[in-house]
Amino acid sequence: MPLKNLFLVSFALISMLILSCSSETRSQFSSSQYAPGTGPADKLQLPAPFATPSVRNTSKVIGWPAGKMPAAAPGFTVSLFAEGLNNPREAYVLPNKDILVVEAVRQFPDRPAKSANQITLFRDRDNDGKPEVREVFLTGLNMPHGMLLLGEWFYVGNTDGVVRYPYRTGQTKIDGKGEKILDLPSGGHYTRHLIADPAGKKIYVAVGSGSNVDEDGRDAKDPRRAAILEMNPSGSGMHVYASGLRNPVGMDWEPKTKTLWTVVNERDLLGDDLVPDYLTSVQPGAFYGWPYSYFGQHEDPRKKGQRPDLVAKAVKPDYALGAHVAALGLAFYDGKSFPARYHGGAFIGMRGSWNRSKMVGYKVAFVPFENGKPAGPIEDILTGFIADESKFEAYGRPVGVTVAPDGSLLVADDAGGKVWRVSAKR
Repeated sequence: MPLKNLFLVSFALISMLILSCSSETRSQFSSSQYAPGTGPADKLQLPAPFATPSVRNTSKVIGWPAGKMPAAAPGFTVSLFAEGLNNPREAYVLPNKDILVVEAVRQFPDRPAKSANQITLFRDRDNDGKPEVREVFLTGLNMPHGMLLLGEWFYVGNTDGVVRYPYRTGQTKIDGKGEKILDLPSGGHYTRHLIADPAGKKIYVAVGSGSNVDEDGRDAKDPRRAAILEMNPSGSGMHVYASGLRNPVGMDWEPKTKTLWTVVNERDLLGDDLVPDYLTSVQPGAFYGWPYSYFGQHEDPRKKGQRPDLVAKAVKPDYALGAHVAALGLAFYDGKSFPARYHGGAFIGMRGSWNRSKMVGYKVAFVPFENGKPAGPIEDILTGFIADESKFEAYGRPVGVTVAPDGSLLVADDAGGKVWRVSAKR
């Protein structure tokens, strides 16, 4: 056999072996390989309520020292994309590759500066990860979070409703008053994330609860709370798409199945390891338990006997992320610059704990996917946000995660006032 042909055959055999081993390794994960309180719901072992005391350990944000940055996982590098922002919570990429960053309400008693309540535009003309243009894109907002461009309309999810504005490609500023197309309940968990379906026919709005477990019964009276809503682009036809989701913030479409997924920030005050935040597919018409039960039919003792009918119908979420990690950002990787094993997997921003004896979260994590489902343990991708665990001090807190046009990952650090850029090493 000619040497060239022999080389090609050998290369093909080696490639097949590598792929086979990779697939086998991925499929052989057992429950023992998942950290406690994480992993597929059917393998999850949950403690009893109040197995440990419920504590309050709110972290103190001390800011990033000059030259200090988070730590990226092996194979990745981190750089600063933007700084000097006022509580950046989420980034959004426009079709012309402009990047919008929403600056929303500030929730830090030790840093009482008022929120900008605005959206800032960044333009990176030479694609080097360092934007040359920075402009205030939109002001006059009310605790904004969600951003969406659909057709010639730019939508914003304010805490009290969805507003839309006329938009033309390339403009760096929107002037004029928007049109409010949907009223929403304000207060409580204020974020209102927005996403359109792949066909651009429907818009989904995530609305969190106003409480921990609906202690005063107000949330139960408003079906828009703790739910994902579906509406037409005009704001008409709004109805509850899925309910019983305490605080769904990040939403994205799983690339293979085109199924809507979300991360949910679950309830507090049941102990260190209850209740795990989770990543789940969103089934139309499904009820996910809040406030009466968690992870299926685990009844919350504070709601015992109140709604056995709803407990019985509660859908078990797909994947546990750990209790009190504050999972608030979600992005499936649809870029090309990361290694192949990350393609189609889920990146998750975890803002970090307050209701736990030891700090958890404060990182960006990754959950691998295969055939539209989670396929392995959580992996740390960006850490180093904790400054001193013994003092409950943090440099910053990661929230929204967004895949940039060049395939890098943008991470909004609300407490640090920065946006970090995670890229694959060449």
